Amino acid sequence: MRKLWIGLTYLVFALLLIAPLGKMVFGAFNEGIGGLTSAILRPEALHALMMTGFIVLTVTLLNTLFGMMMALYLVRGSWMSHSIKRFLNSIVDLPYAVSPVIGGLMIVLMLGPGSIVGAFFEKVGFQIVYAFPGMVIATLFVTFPLMVREVMPVLQEIGAQQEEAASTLGAYGWTTFWRVTWPSIRWAVVYGVVLTVARSLGEFGAVLVVSGNIMNKTQTATTLVYQDVENFNVTSANSVSLVLAVFAVGLLLTMEWAKKRKGVH
Repeated sequence: MRKLWIGLTYLVFALLLIAPLGKMVFGAFNEGIGGLTSAILRPEALHALMMTGFIVLTVTLLNTLFGMMMALYLVRGSWMSHSIKRFLNSIVDLPYAVSPVIGGLMIVLMLGPGSIVGAFFEKVGFQIVYAFPGMVIATLFVTFPLMVREVMPVLQEIGAQQEEAASTLGAYGWTTFWRVTWPSIRWAVVYGVVLTVARSLGEFGAVLVVSGNIMNKTQTATTLVYQDVENFNVTSANSVSLVLAVFAVGLLLTMEWAKKRKGVH
């Protein structure tokens, strides 16, 4: 019976992960190396991949900074009442409960051309929705919990005794963070960064809503894949998807490296 369940587990794993990945790889090479390179080197594909890279870089930097700050506030924020902490804790998990498409729609309603805020920024020549800033905000919306939920358990586990001791000895807050807190949470931050990059690379729903999917302007790699599939350009869709998959595998290897490094230290 045990062997049967093990075999079924491997079968489900193969059907859900290995088979689609293999189909995508074969589809990308359906027209040979030339078809693969032509699909990736298209101007719209290069622009979409570049746009995705800029979004990933910006979102990762912002998410790392503000995610760590939120985790510190929720765990170490003695100046915050328990009710406020519970409220913020639930808000952090909002992207898990709300569809990315709905999140993108909320951003359009709040910051789009028809809103007061969006109209104000457009008057001063700064467009949010259907432009790069809106795409960053949409991606931040879906990735923000990742860093917070990686760092918070570590902060709760290590406690505040060492930080309080450092403060008693006269260390300033910034010194305490770098000398005491950071060495304890750095690998959790690495995990959060890896998860943020992976999620940002694959984000589709929220970005599709706020970007408008304008070719060579606001199109990302995932929305380009969607467009290629809609246009029955399957080889091109598989080729761009393969690029994203290669990055994903690299992220997984980075995660394993980080786990080993954590074990060493």
